[in-house]
Amino acid sequence: MAVPGNPRLVGRRSECAVLDQMIAAVRTGESRVLVVHGAPGVGKSALLRYLESSATGVRGLHAVGAESEMELAFATLHQLCLPLLDRLEQLPAPQRDALETVFGMRAGTPPERFLVGLAVLSLLSDASEGGPLLCVVDDAQWMDQASAQVLAFVARRLLAESVALVFAARGRSRDLLGLPELEVAGLDKSDAYTLLDSATPSRLDHHIRDRIVAEAGGNPLALLELPRERSVTQLAGGFGLLHTDTLPNRLEQSFLARIEGLPEHSRLLLLIAAAEPVGDPALVWCAAEKLGVTPATALDDATDGLLSFDVRVTFRHPLVRSAVYRSAADHDRRAVHLALAEVTDPLADPDRRAWHLASATADPDESVAAELARSADRAQARGGLAAAAAFLQRSVALTIDIPLRAERAVAAADASVRAGDLDAARRYVDLAELDARSELLSARTQLVRGRIAHAAGFNHEAPPMLLAAARRLEPFDMELARETYLLAWGAAAWGAADNASLTAISEAITELAPREGIARPIDLVLAGCALLVTEGRGTAITALRDAMAALVDLPVPDLLKWGWAACGLSPAVWGEQVMLETYARAAEVVRTAGILTELPIYLASLGAATSLIGDFTAAAGIVAESEGIAAATGIPLAPYTTLILTAMQGKEAEASVLIAATIEQTGADGQLTGVTTAHWAAAVLYNGLARYEEALTAAEASTRIAQLIVSVWVLPELIEAAVRTGDDDVARGALERLVAEAEAADTDWAQGILARCRALLADEQTADTLYRDAVERLGRTLLRPELARAHLLYGEWLRRQSRRVDARHQLRTAYDMFVSIGMTAFGERARRELLACGEKVDRRAVEVSGDELTPQERQIAVLVGEGLSNPEVGARLFLSPRTVEWHLRKIFTKLSISSRRQLRGAVSHDR
Repeated sequence: MAVPGNPRLVGRRSECAVLDQMIAAVRTGESRVLVVHGAPGVGKSALLRYLESSATGVRGLHAVGAESEMELAFATLHQLCLPLLDRLEQLPAPQRDALETVFGMRAGTPPERFLVGLAVLSLLSDASEGGPLLCVVDDAQWMDQASAQVLAFVARRLLAESVALVFAARGRSRDLLGLPELEVAGLDKSDAYTLLDSATPSRLDHHIRDRIVAEAGGNPLALLELPRERSVTQLAGGFGLLHTDTLPNRLEQSFLARIEGLPEHSRLLLLIAAAEPVGDPALVWCAAEKLGVTPATALDDATDGLLSFDVRVTFRHPLVRSAVYRSAADHDRRAVHLALAEVTDPLADPDRRAWHLASATADPDESVAAELARSADRAQARGGLAAAAAFLQRSVALTIDIPLRAERAVAAADASVRAGDLDAARRYVDLAELDARSELLSARTQLVRGRIAHAAGFNHEAPPMLLAAARRLEPFDMELARETYLLAWGAAAWGAADNASLTAISEAITELAPREGIARPIDLVLAGCALLVTEGRGTAITALRDAMAALVDLPVPDLLKWGWAACGLSPAVWGEQVMLETYARAAEVVRTAGILTELPIYLASLGAATSLIGDFTAAAGIVAESEGIAAATGIPLAPYTTLILTAMQGKEAEASVLIAATIEQTGADGQLTGVTTAHWAAAVLYNGLARYEEALTAAEASTRIAQLIVSVWVLPELIEAAVRTGDDDVARGALERLVAEAEAADTDWAQGILARCRALLADEQTADTLYRDAVERLGRTLLRPELARAHLLYGEWLRRQSRRVDARHQLRTAYDMFVSIGMTAFGERARRELLACGEKVDRRAVEVSGDELTPQERQIAVLVGEGLSNPEVGARLFLSPRTVEWHLRKIFTKLSISSRRQLRGAVSHDR
């Protein structure tokens, strides 16, 4: 039975009900997002047509991902937003500039990807003010990566904008994971029989009919197309069905048979439409005219229903497009791309023109290669690293001059490694090395090899390769040499190099000639890094402070080139605020630039820092993003953040498995930082569980291996475990080392931890003062877990001094903090101490009352209370103004207030 209102759509009642509910919600002022996915031919496009036809009175925007445009950054996004670009003037200037830059409407530096997402969110929100909006992206599996990331960002923030955003894809896209889904499966048998009967000219033998339905698996396109090319007798006998192709291949072969039966001009028109990804009828006909194809010659002979011309040129099914393009002769494809290049405006769309020219060119051609190189520059300016890599790779293939080809191959390799395509990077650096005619170019190839080795996973190879490249670069490009020295230091310090390698790199840095004039940020960072290794933390502290101050506002190009190697220095100066700011900004910049090979490193650091301040929910989100990117790029990364997070949460079963696996994996690879971090996490876990012997063993193992990066956190664990096991000698030795590490850093973090650890070994009178000092100082930091642990240790000490009333106060404070943070093991330790004090306390989890604000609502309330407008709050939190207003209504209800003015003082900044 056909669905009402769409006689061609058989069955699909439940799917249509989902779509109907979506449109109904949007009409009432809500937003909805849906990812429709299923196999080719299963009916996704038919459901989209149903959705668009039934959404009367709803403005529609439509985009189609194109396989040939996957390398063109923001191509799909531009399609979707094109009808709304007349509204750009209504956006805030930064958002307007961002969209104009990525759409090539103006020149500028690559905008932050989040800013582009916010601009699109604002654009859709503004457009929906006049009525509901339906945005459809078909063939989403072929979206370019930049568009996919931005639209996923938008989809996750739509709430109260009267916007429906629907994606149709063949499978679950990595970028769209976590969004609401509708899986489209085959038709049930009854509907399958109905559809098959409608497509066959005569009644089939029931056995043959059963076989067709069974082999089609309910796939509607198969049921319509497979019988199409068979004669009545073939169908009746079933002999036309005897082949073993997979269903998509059989469908494509069915389309190929129909294409081959068309006249030459009709086939050529289909090929032009297949090669032109936008579906612009005017562009298709202009190219067709150049090849002698006119509507009269092509359409009079008919295209057998495979192609239709309307506002947009569309194929009956994506398999038709692929069948047309793949079956065409090479010379025909080149002729079509050349015609399309000739009719594409070189000013308005230079990159697509360059891509068509490249596809039309069989032999090396410097003019086309140069066009592609310029397109790569434009792609990088828009933040499209994958697009830049694709342009450069094709440019190399078309370059005949050997030295120039080597230059472009190095650039292609570097762009490829930054985009996460390490296999391509290796191919192009091999080619560059083969063609290199100068020492400078050879040094640059060695640098790229070092970057590839580092991106492939921390290992022994990268540091010496980068050190050798830096030395070779010194006579030619001192700025690049300095950057390479820093990359080498970072690879050694955070990777797998032994102390000798790190020392060699640090000594080489100290031998660099000083820069004339004012020191740049990289000079400050290099000085701090080298001194940290050669002279120790006490001597390096001033240089490290200067370096961290410079990193907070580090220019984006510098951050993208070498920022990862420097950002990890913040724990050395014991500054949690600068640590968070530096990691957060670095991750945002790298994410915006799309440098997937390095983003997991930044996210791991940000996730660890977020865990250390006790925001476990945010840390878990960062872990999920980092793991998804690492899995997608195939780059191994030890689960540092997950280790720390699960250990702090006290999840023994989960943490123990991770700790053991990480020690085995990173130990085998020689990744010293990974082994150290795993042992540190184990020390945290077992101190929380009050299993101090195991905590002591883990902490000692961690401090024996290395102490450059994580000693800030390991030594306090060692001191606490040693004191609790009665090993005061070990505790005092660790305290001496901690004093050397922390005393020079006059921060509340450093002095608070130092006071807490000293108190564990102090006499009665001194201990009380030290514990109070620790609580006061750590209370001024963002480190809630460390503050809670100070209250716990103080409470435990007070109980042993028989000061039970005072002990209860400290222990209750500690317990409440641990529960609110989610530190189960430490919370249980505090609860047992409270019971020992004679206070009855039940185990409890985090309690959230119905009228309590969510973290996001609290953020909004604080910002509005400070006087920010809805658009300003939206820009800060990546929300649309309408969503901010929607949240405010809920906040007013929960707080029993009625105006924005009342928010001032109604909520605090405290977590």
